[in-house]
Amino acid sequence: MPVPSLRGKRIVVIGGTSGIGEAVVESALAEGATVIIGSSNDANVRATVAKFGGESTGLVINVREEDSVAAFFGTVGAFDHLVYTAGDWGHSGPPVPFAEIDLRGAAAGYDVRYWGALACIKHAQGRLAADGSVTLTDGVLAHRPRKGVAVMSSMLGAIENVARALSVELAPLRVNVVCPGIVLTERWKKMPEEQRNKMTATQPLPRCCEPGEIAEAYLYLMRGGFITGQTLIVDGGRTLV
Repeated sequence: MPVPSLRGKRIVVIGGTSGIGEAVVESALAEGATVIIGSSNDANVRATVAKFGGESTGLVINVREEDSVAAFFGTVGAFDHLVYTAGDWGHSGPPVPFAEIDLRGAAAGYDVRYWGALACIKHAQGRLAADGSVTLTDGVLAHRPRKGVAVMSSMLGAIENVARALSVELAPLRVNVVCPGIVLTERWKKMPEEQRNKMTATQPLPRCCEPGEIAEAYLYLMRGGFITGQTLIVDGGRTLV
């Protein structure tokens, strides 16, 4: 059997203008795919398309508004794979003791990473190829919670749970999750290197992940026609120690 390829496939990347999503866009284009980039900021969409050119196009989407999501996928039409990396870091501030949590504010933290992902799957499923896939994104806090991040940890865990449920409900469409550790995206680069090194020092692989390395996990899950309902942890062994 030939090695699966993404050449000629149409891939939608929501959150594709920065960080992990941008790395997925670059890697998929390198494999010969056509990539449609979705983001809430028109200037960022245009800049990313201009940066990569080739078989990339872009559209604005506000995943908090279902009408915007429906319009986006109506314009995209038929495609093969959906990758969702969008995240709202405005709701991931410093740890807060559970007794002090603002529940209304905490609920808003679900809007992009959880409800936004579900809205995209809802409106994409009728346009996705029968042998296509959805790949979502969470994080290692789902597996290694710590004090002060109970809501974030539970939200990330919910992404893994809904992926398992949807892999059954939407079969044969495949639904999986990539669970990254610390990836050297713009957000983590703002942290002093000494602090990053301290955070990763006890990992079996004591460093941060490069964006191109984590992108390989998404490409694998798109290519891997016999994997569904799974979470692929790419954390340098962080969850082991």
